[in-house]
Amino acid sequence: MYLERRMGDTELSYYLPSRGDGVNDMYLHLGCRTHPLNVARARVCLVWAILRLKHPLLASKVYTHDYDHVNFTYVPPRNALEAVFSADLNLEYRNQTSRKLVDSYLNGPRTLSDDRLSYLMVNTAPALLSQSASEVDCDFLICAAHFIGDGMALHQFANDFFALLCSQNILSDLYDLLDTELLNRQNVQLKQMLPMSLEDRLPTTSGGPLKHLASRVDYQRSQGKLIGGQAFPKQSGKLRNTVVHNVCIDTARTKVILKKCKENGVSVSSALFAVCNIAWARTQYKTPELPSMMYSALNIRPSLIQNPSLHDSYWFLAIGFFNVVLPSFIPTSGDLATTFWHRSREAKKQSALAMKSPMLISRCRQMASERSERAQAWGRMDDGNPPAATSKKSAKLPLFGKASERPPSTALMGLSLLGNLDSIYKHATYPTIQLHTLTTGSRQRSGGMLLFGYTFVGKLWVSLGYDENGFQKDVVESFWKNVLGTIDEFMLH
Repeated sequence: MYLERRMGDTELSYYLPSRGDGVNDMYLHLGCRTHPLNVARARVCLVWAILRLKHPLLASKVYTHDYDHVNFTYVPPRNALEAVFSADLNLEYRNQTSRKLVDSYLNGPRTLSDDRLSYLMVNTAPALLSQSASEVDCDFLICAAHFIGDGMALHQFANDFFALLCSQNILSDLYDLLDTELLNRQNVQLKQMLPMSLEDRLPTTSGGPLKHLASRVDYQRSQGKLIGGQAFPKQSGKLRNTVVHNVCIDTARTKVILKKCKENGVSVSSALFAVCNIAWARTQYKTPELPSMMYSALNIRPSLIQNPSLHDSYWFLAIGFFNVVLPSFIPTSGDLATTFWHRSREAKKQSALAMKSPMLISRCRQMASERSERAQAWGRMDDGNPPAATSKKSAKLPLFGKASERPPSTALMGLSLLGNLDSIYKHATYPTIQLHTLTTGSRQRSGGMLLFGYTFVGKLWVSLGYDENGFQKDVVESFWKNVLGTIDEFMLH
């Protein structure tokens, strides 16, 4: 017996670019100290098996019929032995530095594939596990294809993983939980076992062809307002090599930052848009008349249909995108701190407009369709196949003005702003493990760049991941230095 479900547009837009080198394959690295028994392979494997049953996309495979027709396929395990065997095949123990662990995932041969949509690595010294030490240092690297989920799913999964791993259940108890989960799956209707796509979870919009046309017009007009003329100077000719700069701001200074943001009516996430904006203006000042545009992911989960009859897995992809456009110049007079906080509030305003727009659902559908069609076109080109005929559905509406007269819409960079992750990680529920480090990201395409910002264990973390062979190194290094300097100047003093 096996189950199938066709990918939606959003999933397809992430799957097709990943086929070759694993572009966007996600990772979540968590460093900790814990008791050796918590990282014994038998225990980790059982917990991994239970959660793969709860979230079947983790254990699914991909079958491609055509560029616009790709399916998830899932074969439910018939018994506990099969579930554990499958989990063990996708579990690996390593003994290397944390940096090498992450670097090998980002820059080495692809870990995931159409037949392996998730993978778990445990990094610790084998000798420590066999000794009677009270605690060991350990790294967990949770790997998952981006087309099966997003950052929110990844972090919620990590919390559930540690809660179960560090529970008081002995191995026999975990086997009982696995059997119970198998029994629960047997009582779920087959068609409900695989979580639905984002597009099938979005509320349906009423209205006929005229309403659909109005939605398309709104989407294209909203896209037309996105003006950006700033970009990092690129270079080519070398293989991609992703490097990650991380900075962790201690608890005391993080409290100062949070207080400063609150006093100015913004979140840390909104302030980070202004940080990048000012840092870039200090790095490159060639075309200050053109604004800076930055993009970020938009969590669509609050807008989805809440149906208790659906499978309860949170492992599915549910993101859209929004853009923040800010001036690129630095005022020649006046208090620059005032400018910084004003731009932070402007970023907050633009973010709220995107999230609370009454057109959010229709724009999400339009963007998903557009990104899917673009991914299909690039997929055909990558495979050396002729382009598909343009359908009436995908044909763009005519825009006013000549193309040469329209302003540029180049994005400077992307920001992944995860907020307060301590609201997801319930540290008190797993006291026998002390999480101290969290880094996250994905395998990038050539010339990729993404800045992450979040609070974890009471500290603010900011990291910049980029292809060091895709950009002029001195410009990126100067920008990163200016990011840290801007945080220190405006958010800490």
